[in-house]
Amino acid sequence: MMHKIAASNRRTVFTINRRTTTLMIIVLAMTILASITIVGSIMNVDAYGSNFMEKNQGPSIKHLFGTDYLGRDMLARTIKGLSTSIFIGLIAASVSAVMAAVLGMAAGTLGRHGDRIISMAVNLMMGIPHIILLMLISFVCGKGVKGVIIGVAFTHWPNLTRVIRSEVIQIRSSQYVKASIKMGKNGWWIARKHLIPHLLSQFVVGLVLLFPHAILHEAAITFLGFGLPLQMPAIGVILSESMKYLSMGMWWLAFFPGLSLLVIVLLFDTIGDYLRLLMDPYSAHE
Repeated sequence: MMHKIAASNRRTVFTINRRTTTLMIIVLAMTILASITIVGSIMNVDAYGSNFMEKNQGPSIKHLFGTDYLGRDMLARTIKGLSTSIFIGLIAASVSAVMAAVLGMAAGTLGRHGDRIISMAVNLMMGIPHIILLMLISFVCGKGVKGVIIGVAFTHWPNLTRVIRSEVIQIRSSQYVKASIKMGKNGWWIARKHLIPHLLSQFVVGLVLLFPHAILHEAAITFLGFGLPLQMPAIGVILSESMKYLSMGMWWLAFFPGLSLLVIVLLFDTIGDYLRLLMDPYSAHE
């Protein structure tokens, strides 16, 4: 009997430690992202401005990421560029996630014809090469911040729409929803009491996992010249400019901004994965 109690206590301690570790990782990742965003948004222009007396310097204690051909501090430019990317990703991913939630619920509740129309739209969007469609929308909308946000928002909803649609169909076929329908409950009551609470975790995780895609695609189309303007200290602009100087041995112009972008994407992926573990009822208590 004592052995069973001891084993149970060990399992309880392990469960608590795992959940605590998961929460700590999520908080740490969110703190890093929030710090970069805040520092970049309040940063003085002089911090990443030109200084011809210190141009083309490699990484050092004074300039950890080195300087570029105009003497601009690459660490300050990278932080400012990352904060811009996170801001754009936040708006674009939020709009895209809301679109996915509305369309996914509509596909699962409007009957066969509504489901067919929305499924056709999803398949059409997924059949077009992603980056080409994004560049097209951004170009038509005048590029810049507005064009990038619209382009990213209107090209990243199909996958999450499919996930939410399948969840809605599965929930609507459950016994408690059928019982609510027989009791005369209307569609809004069923959506408010049954659908939305169950879909909330999928929506939050899907929203977080949209961030890295939004940030990467923003950097990609900016790098190709269809995104943010050249005067903005964006990661895509930094990487595009650095291509001209790699042959001159100025490797730090591309290496550190590219590595920083990768770290930001991995942080968002980490938050999404651990949120899924935390909110999934099957894995949250393992």
